[in-house]
Amino acid sequence: MIYLDSAATSLHKPPQVARAVAEAIISLGNPARGAHEVSLAADRMVYETRRLLAAFFGCPKTENVIFTSNATEALNAAIYGVLGPGDRAVTTDLEHNSVLRPLYDLQGRGLHLDFVPVDRRGRVDYADFERLIVPGTKAVICTHASNLTGNSLDLARIAAIAHSRGALLIVDAAQTAGLLPIHMGDMGIDLLCFTGHKGLMGPQGTGGLCISPGVELRPFKRGGSGVHSYDRDQPRDYPTRLEAGTLNAHGIAGLKAALVYITAVGRERLYAKERVGMLRFYEGVRRIPGVRVYGDFLQALRAGIVSLNIRDEDSAAVADALAVDFDIAVRAGAHCAPRMHRALGTVEQGAVRFSFSPFTTEEEVETAIKAIKTLAAE
Repeated sequence: MIYLDSAATSLHKPPQVARAVAEAIISLGNPARGAHEVSLAADRMVYETRRLLAAFFGCPKTENVIFTSNATEALNAAIYGVLGPGDRAVTTDLEHNSVLRPLYDLQGRGLHLDFVPVDRRGRVDYADFERLIVPGTKAVICTHASNLTGNSLDLARIAAIAHSRGALLIVDAAQTAGLLPIHMGDMGIDLLCFTGHKGLMGPQGTGGLCISPGVELRPFKRGGSGVHSYDRDQPRDYPTRLEAGTLNAHGIAGLKAALVYITAVGRERLYAKERVGMLRFYEGVRRIPGVRVYGDFLQALRAGIVSLNIRDEDSAAVADALAVDFDIAVRAGAHCAPRMHRALGTVEQGAVRFSFSPFTTEEEVETAIKAIKTLAAE
C-alpha cells in the first residue's frame, strides 16, 4: 500500500518509537502515584519528555508543557480555559472542528465571535485581522496550517496584531508540529496546541498544550493529580492544574523517542523531504485536464498537503478507486473543515486529500500522479 494520508496520522514512524512503547508497557509504573522505582522511572521519563518539548517549541517553562490525549483536548483546554460568556474572540475560516465546535458552544452562551474569511484559494487577508481584532478581544484562535489546503498562516504577524489589542494568541499546530518551525517566544504564541501522532511521529493518544508564562487557564477537568489530595479543588500549579487523571506514560515514552529521532535527524531535513514529495505531486497533477487543485503553493512554508477534485466526481468515489485499483490510501470528504469547504465551493463534492511524509518515496509519488492521470482520463 502507498500511504498518502499522513495528515490524518503518521503511519511510517521511526522503529525506536514502537520499541519505546513496548518497553514502557512492561517497565513503567504510574507517574506521580508512588515512590517506588517503576513509578519514579515513569516520573523521570515524563519530565524528560516535557523538557524536550519545551526546548523544541521554545516554551520558556518546562512545567508549562501539559500532556493531553490529542490536539482536540489541548484546544478544548485552551479555549474553555480562557474564554467564557460575554468575552470576544476572533478565529478564521481555515479552522478544524476542534476549534469551531468549542467556539460555537461558547457563542451559544454569549461569546462574541468573528471570523477572518478566506478566498477561493484558501488565503486570508491580514487586513481582516487588523479590522476584526479590536480592543477588548480576549483571544485569537487560529490554525498554523489548514488540514485541507496546507496553507499556512504568518503567526508572528497575527500575534503582533493580537497583542497590540491585548488579546492572546491560541494556535492549533496539529498539522505543523514536528515539521514547520515553531518557537513560541519568537512567534508570539501564548498557547500552543499540538498532537503527537502526526508530524511528531509519536503514538496516537498523545498531544499537549504549551503555555506562555503569565497565562492562567481554568482547569478543563478535575480529578486525581497525585498531590494535594485533601484539597477540594484542582492544584493551582502547572502542570497538575490541567493534568487530572493518569497520564498516557506508555504513549509519552514513544513520543519521547520520536522527539529524540527528529532532533537527531533534523526537523529541517525531514520537512525538506516531505516538501519535495508534496511539490512533485502538485506539479504532476495540476495541469491534468479535469483536475482542480486547492490551495496556495507559492508559500515557502506549508503543510505537506495537496487536495484536489476530478471534474464533478464525488471525492469519496475517487478515493475508493485509488484504494481499490491502485492501492493508494488518501482521505476524502469534509475533513472536519466545514467553513473552508464553503469557501472553496466544495461542500457537496468534498475533496480528495493527499498528504505526504518524510518517508514518502519518489516512486510512490510518481505512481500517485499516474493514478490521477488514469482516473481523469476515464
